[in-house]
Amino acid sequence: MSLDSEPTNLGAPRVCSIADALEFVGERWSLLVLRELGFGVHRFNDIQTNTGAPRETLALRLRKLEDAGLIERRQYSKHPPRDEYLLTAAGRDLAPVLRSLREWGERHATPLRRTS
Repeated sequence: MSLDSEPTNLGAPRVCSIADALEFVGERWSLLVLRELGFGVHRFNDIQTNTGAPRETLALRLRKLEDAGLIERRQYSKHPPRDEYLLTAAGRDLAPVLRSLREWGERHATPLRRTS
């Protein structure tokens, strides 16, 4: 596997854009939220249902993704106040990554889950 060869950085953590990206999307719930938004699911309760994320965890992840500029929140009802979530350009740019992760999972992870 070649990741465009980087020099060995012995004695210190490697400076890496992969590690930087994982600060934003490096855990399950964030990736699943992005998946749902990519599928056109925009409302909190629907995202929660489709991901299975605990309510508090989902609220924290949505805030983190918003702070990172990957999603934006838009109010769709004033009474009662209700928001929906949309991908920003940066969030949409993750679509090929999610597609590749899905394809990898279909090839390598899903069969393992079925046989366990």
